[in-house]
Amino acid sequence: MPLSPRATRRVALPVAGAFSLAAVVTGLAGAPALAAPDASGLVISEVYGGGGNTGAAFTHDFIELYNPTASAVSVTGMSVQYRSATGTSAQVTPLSGSVPAGGHYLVQQAAGTTPAAALPTPDATGTIAMSGSNGVVVLASSETPVSATGELAGAAGVLDAVGYGTTPTSFEERNTGVALTNSTSAARTATGTDSDDNADDFVEGTPVPQSSGGAGEPEPEPDPVEVTIPEIQGTGAASPLDGDPVITSGVVTAAPRFLYGFYLQTPGTGGSVDPASRTASDGVFVYYPNGAGSVSVEPGDHVAVSGDVDEYAGQTQVVSSAAETTVLDTPAAPVTATTTTAWPATAAEKEALEGMLYDPTDDFTVTNTFSTHQFGEVGLALGDTPLIQPTEVADAQDTAAIRAVEADNAARAIVLDDASGTTYAPGTNGKTLTPPYLSNTAPVRVGAAATFTDDVILTQGGSPSAPTYRFQPLQTVSGPDYTATSPATFENTRTDAPDEARIEADGESDLKVASFNVLNYFTTLGDADDDNVGDGGCTTFPDKDGDGNSVGGGCEQRGAWDPQDLARQQAKIVSAINALDADVVGLMEIENSLVVDGDADEATETLVAALNADAGAGTWAANPSSTELPPAAEMDVISNAIIYKPAAVERSGEARALGTLSGSGEAFDNAREPIAQAFTPTGGDEPFLFVVNHFKSKGSGADDGTGQGNANPDRVAQATALRDWVPGVQQESGAEGVLLVGDFNSYSQEDPLQVLYQAGYTNIEDGEGADAEYSYSFSGLSGSLDHVLANDAALEAMTGHDIWNINSGESIYMEYSRYNYSPTDFHTDGPFRSSDHDPVVMGLDLVEDVVAPPAAELALKVSSTPKKVKAGKTKVTLRVKVTADGEPARGGTVTVRLPGGETRTATTNRQGVAKIRLAPFDRVGTKTLRVEWSKGDTSVGGTSTIRVVK
Repeated sequence: MPLSPRATRRVALPVAGAFSLAAVVTGLAGAPALAAPDASGLVISEVYGGGGNTGAAFTHDFIELYNPTASAVSVTGMSVQYRSATGTSAQVTPLSGSVPAGGHYLVQQAAGTTPAAALPTPDATGTIAMSGSNGVVVLASSETPVSATGELAGAAGVLDAVGYGTTPTSFEERNTGVALTNSTSAARTATGTDSDDNADDFVEGTPVPQSSGGAGEPEPEPDPVEVTIPEIQGTGAASPLDGDPVITSGVVTAAPRFLYGFYLQTPGTGGSVDPASRTASDGVFVYYPNGAGSVSVEPGDHVAVSGDVDEYAGQTQVVSSAAETTVLDTPAAPVTATTTTAWPATAAEKEALEGMLYDPTDDFTVTNTFSTHQFGEVGLALGDTPLIQPTEVADAQDTAAIRAVEADNAARAIVLDDASGTTYAPGTNGKTLTPPYLSNTAPVRVGAAATFTDDVILTQGGSPSAPTYRFQPLQTVSGPDYTATSPATFENTRTDAPDEARIEADGESDLKVASFNVLNYFTTLGDADDDNVGDGGCTTFPDKDGDGNSVGGGCEQRGAWDPQDLARQQAKIVSAINALDADVVGLMEIENSLVVDGDADEATETLVAALNADAGAGTWAANPSSTELPPAAEMDVISNAIIYKPAAVERSGEARALGTLSGSGEAFDNAREPIAQAFTPTGGDEPFLFVVNHFKSKGSGADDGTGQGNANPDRVAQATALRDWVPGVQQESGAEGVLLVGDFNSYSQEDPLQVLYQAGYTNIEDGEGADAEYSYSFSGLSGSLDHVLANDAALEAMTGHDIWNINSGESIYMEYSRYNYSPTDFHTDGPFRSSDHDPVVMGLDLVEDVVAPPAAELALKVSSTPKKVKAGKTKVTLRVKVTADGEPARGGTVTVRLPGGETRTATTNRQGVAKIRLAPFDRVGTKTLRVEWSKGDTSVGGTSTIRVVK
């Protein structure tokens, strides 16, 4: 399609009389000076920074040079440089080659994301993203960055400088004085003079880039060729007619208000198809660069379109305009929505349906909500499970298994878009627009079922560097009530508390423990004075009004910005922890107050006070820090902590830590030291050991290439140190059951956890299947970084477990740190998005059941454990405790009669305890044992039951 004629606002700059290259070089070697008004040297002739933005004239930013002399001028060794309107540091693009006499030299810079006209073939290419309104461009005699403030006149190495816009602080005598737009550039006037006054020398208007090959006006294109939509699409990933002018026709299937165009489909197509048998799509997008307001066609219209074929972010489109679109009077066979006999799993199968009206009849599950607040997208997965982190379900060393999971993810992935080109970032449209698919009454959460109630367009799009296939709604989906325009509904999977049925799936629990990463809970604030001025160098991420919510960097603090933000964060965490109904909770990412403000445990105690204010005085207590921790200077600003309910458990001994004082803490120099505490349940007498961990994150450190994120060797070393440290602590505590809990920053099948599995610990979580739960979501993939690992004794006492999905699947806009980021207030004091990790809860049966004696012998009590064992387990030990009048019954004989009549005996020790080895139970079911104790003429008996599970 020929571009529309445009008024040329300048003429080619005049060529001065003959001037030798030697003279130019001599000028450079002498005292630095800007380009002379007498046309004796190179000048900057045009600058444009709106490339690829909305309404852009061209895809890329550019800087154009002009040679007014009669001889070619070499630019090898020179550079063009850019700095922001208020900046003092320059970005540099080196130049090479020469500028022809009386000719131009075009330097292409960074591209935007909106389709537009291509530049003429550039003479040099850089990657600088220039401002579309205000900035400073310099032509320098070398590639050394020009460092100067104020006026650039006389600055060393500067040959010419242009301060474009209204706010640059570095320019010649004056800046141009007019801010540019995405459709205007600053170009040297027709006279071509260079007076060192940008305001006099430049005018603003339509960009006309010119390279050494000629002017930016493209050569007249050939007349458009009439083709069908399948001929435009072709049978490959890209159109065979890319760049060619065409005329085509079809029926409009969708014209969303904010999508800058409409979808066109071959008349009479659609219906049920076999995706494997299709070759070319019958649908195509018609793109209007001039914006959505000019789209006047409606679904059902039969139209003819002329334009240039283009590929953008994987989508084939025809770049056209309202003037080149004609509604035809001739009737056309209607289009019906396409259904497929099987899901189009491959890219080729989806490509053959690109741009077509589609009826999604399959089951889909939400798998990604992270980009929802940015681009109005929801990631979906075919089937009833989200996409899975490969190393969650496949051993990280099993390459074939990993590839299989990756292939399954690729086949099942699809994006639900919002049918708009809007970006909702707080600095742009987020100030005035609420992103779609966000709601507290109809939440969209990872793991929830998505049911389509309307047709969509199956197409490709998103980022040009990483396009994805997607469903485009037939109308633009908008907030705050997205349900009025959404083509799909979503299952509300929020729950007010963990799933009690899962926690007590194998029996009634008398104690619950939990692990919870509390997302940088800091009581030392970024701005304690609430004046939006950071303390100690803290910076923040501003909301739409410029106020901070959370610390962005620059200081030791990592949490809330001011008291109001802490109140919002704390309300969510308190709501979550109290609803967990756990008795012992291990916390990660809580402020290490000893490091941050010199007051050990201050943050933990503040959180406990808030919990008690909600749950009742004395409900919770903070476990004191261990004296084995390293000095404050050697610890991280975040730490692990333990809180517990004194009514449910008692501390047994002091807190322990795998720190430098233990002699084995070097592995945790870049992580948080594990802490351990033995607890004894109220009503019980056997302690269990509770160990809280937070291994090195995946976000920094070396990548070992195994697909397990950065710092995997560090986490392996930490797992090894933990494995070697715990047995000694366990022995000293007298505990049989051991629980390793926390954020291990390792998915379930990764190397660090394999170290612990091989040491005899079992991950209590279910890793696969529709019943599987996951505690973390990253890049649209679900997995668990948060775990509870149990040794055999603790596993035997487990009644069940649950991962309470209150955080990882929620949009980040529900977090305290995104308060006031959009016109709609999504904050609630409830537990949802209280962190980015989900808490893990485990039920335990640790208090021994009493075997009732005959009525005449009520002074004696007998109890026995375990209550549950695994079928086929080789080590089954029955532990029987006998008390008389509250004191241990020493020296008596315990007899256990097995279901088949066989008996086992043992003598009670000084604590009244007898341990009896039993043969393994091979069959699943409930086994009833007769337990008797006798001493002299005194005896007591009863029954004990053991559940045998798989």
